[in-house]
Amino acid sequence: MNRALRNPMTAGIALLVLVILLFSTIVIVPETRQAVILRFQQPVGILNPYRAEQPFGRTGAGLVAKIPFFDRVVWIDKRVLDIELNNQPVLSTDQLRLEVDAFARFRIVDPLQAVISTGSTANTEERVANQLEPLLSSALRAELGRRPFAALLSPERGAVMDNIQNALQRTARQYGAEIVDVRIKHADLPDGSPLQSALARMRSAREQEAATIQAQGQRDAQVVRANAEAEAARIYAASFGKDADFYAFWRAMQSYRATFAGAPGQSGTTSIILSPENGYLREFGGRER
Repeated sequence: MNRALRNPMTAGIALLVLVILLFSTIVIVPETRQAVILRFQQPVGILNPYRAEQPFGRTGAGLVAKIPFFDRVVWIDKRVLDIELNNQPVLSTDQLRLEVDAFARFRIVDPLQAVISTGSTANTEERVANQLEPLLSSALRAELGRRPFAALLSPERGAVMDNIQNALQRTARQYGAEIVDVRIKHADLPDGSPLQSALARMRSAREQEAATIQAQGQRDAQVVRANAEAEAARIYAASFGKDADFYAFWRAMQSYRATFAGAPGQSGTTSIILSPENGYLREFGGRER
């Protein structure tokens, strides 16, 4: 044994084997990743699994030992991952064809279920995302297909996204995933005649609404004007009853202003020839006291 160790070649080979065994036995688990241990393709354990509100530093990350050459480690990200949907065709209840861009954020919370459901020991996160993408598209079309296009331009948009997230959440569990958030980036009408016809309908609806508001305003104005004229007539009648001479004088002054002064801001252009004894001009002659 001592002779073997004195041989540099033998010592080097022994050291190399020891290093290989050491690296095959020790696994460094980072905080951002979780792992499934497979032994002969059968799961035997989970390293650093995700748990909600788990304090940093107590997650199980660090150095972990495994059986060399028999155990295999399948790495899975613990962080929030995303799914992108671009230009998804959707038909709303008002028969508008929309092009919708949306995204979903998810996290793998059951790594063993993710490995089993995808049947993959490599790129498990990508395979889970590929499985969730058509489910997100289906939930998006189903929810938006029950609502008019205007719902996406109102506060109802938040409820739409919550419903899509809940629908996707029920199916994501079978892949060991949890949906964190769903958002619609934008929903546009396609260019061309569909967009122009939709804009024309929206313009017509706004014009009808404006006409209705204007008609209501005119009706209210007529009511106010009629009430004011009735109140003025009542006051005139009351004043006539109290002092008939003053009422006649005041009415004459109003008539003179309208006849000789013309409209406000304009000089009078009407010429009238009357004799001084004309009854219409009697207020100009004064009254005997």
